[in-house]
Amino acid sequence: MTDIREIPGWTVETLHEDHAQALRETALLYDSETEHQRLRVFRNPTFGRILTLDGVVQVTEGDEFIYHEMMTHVPVLAHGAAKRILIIGGGDGGMAREALRHRSVEHVTMVEIDAGVVEFSKTYMPSISDGAFDDPRLDLQIADGAEFVRRDMPGYDVIIVDSTDPIGPGEVLFTDTFYGQAHRLLNEGGILVTQNGVPFLQGQELTNTLRAFKALFADWTCYMATIPTYAGGPMAFGWGCKGEARSTSPATIAARFKKADITTRYYTPDVHVAAFALPRYVLDLMP
Repeated sequence: MTDIREIPGWTVETLHEDHAQALRETALLYDSETEHQRLRVFRNPTFGRILTLDGVVQVTEGDEFIYHEMMTHVPVLAHGAAKRILIIGGGDGGMAREALRHRSVEHVTMVEIDAGVVEFSKTYMPSISDGAFDDPRLDLQIADGAEFVRRDMPGYDVIIVDSTDPIGPGEVLFTDTFYGQAHRLLNEGGILVTQNGVPFLQGQELTNTLRAFKALFADWTCYMATIPTYAGGPMAFGWGCKGEARSTSPATIAARFKKADITTRYYTPDVHVAAFALPRYVLDLMP
């Protein structure tokens, strides 16, 4: 029997034990092992350039806007007065790009463990960062995110954890200790959002994160968005807030979005509100 991972011309992601997705590879643009992980960039007819880390899809030119818009604009617009933002991970620069589109944001700290991810993203997928690395409001730190949040520093209004899956270098970003330190760094009214995988296939990952959030935040839940290359259904984003930002009225969200004057391809104020309406199978994962 042919090993599915050896089909010529196809890259097969086998993140899940009993579920795989195959992506046609028309050109291999980059393949190299760094100190932390194996990086590959290849071209696909539908999704354009695709980045994988250790064989797992991280970002594609075709659908990255959904992920990055929903992880930034939801907390920033819900908060309403976010000036300082911390991004853990996000080496491709897409999260920083979206955060910096808010003119009201004064400072963005981005903490990426692997300098190689940043450098090759600039070279091989520059459309994703779209100049974010040159914005003077961005402070790029090459460091371990779990160690960074232990430092004493000014607080943040929004913290975005743009992590890989809880394997390898990203595993420490799913621990109670990490969440506790991130909570400590949030200003009053601050919001923490996290990447929590596809709950239909990775339900325990979401349950574990929300169990920690339940102990830390008065307001905790998740919201969802459908991103085609993250196979298995909608992706969940953990939400923890030191305030009542989730109850911000739809009219206020719409007014803030209009004032921000940002052009989006997925996010709308209506999508913002609807993203918190969860299907039963996800509600059943709540601790």
